[in-house]
Amino acid sequence: MLYYPEAFAILKWVGGAYLIYIGINMWRSKGKMSVNTSNATAVSRQSLFTQGFVTAIANPKGWAFMISLLPPFISIEHDVAPQLLVLLSVIMVTEFLSMLAYATGGKSLRLFLTRGNNIQWMNRIAGSLMVAVGVWLALG
Repeated sequence: MLYYPEAFAILKWVGGAYLIYIGINMWRSKGKMSVNTSNATAVSRQSLFTQGFVTAIANPKGWAFMISLLPPFISIEHDVAPQLLVLLSVIMVTEFLSMLAYATGGKSLRLFLTRGNNIQWMNRIAGSLMVAVGVWLALG
């Protein structure tokens, strides 16, 4: 980039133009739900829970995060088991409340988007933001 500033400028212009193009297409979009819920199959709560649990347990990033997060909060001068119990309880309650908020928010958002032309308005807002970022990228 230091040796070829013209190439960087061209890349900025092309990237900005592409974002503007995407934004204009989003603005002109008719706005319809892309997820068809009419032929959705019913899935049991047990199956959803099992799938989520296995996915969370098998996530190496989650393990790495916990391994790096917990040690600073554990004192070796005191019994480790009660400290871990308190820390993990706080983490589990926080995780549960976060997932509950995501699920409730997703359900509310779906209901909001299925009413009237709300999807079209969301597309226009997102498209306007994409155009603004494209202009900012091209001129900045």
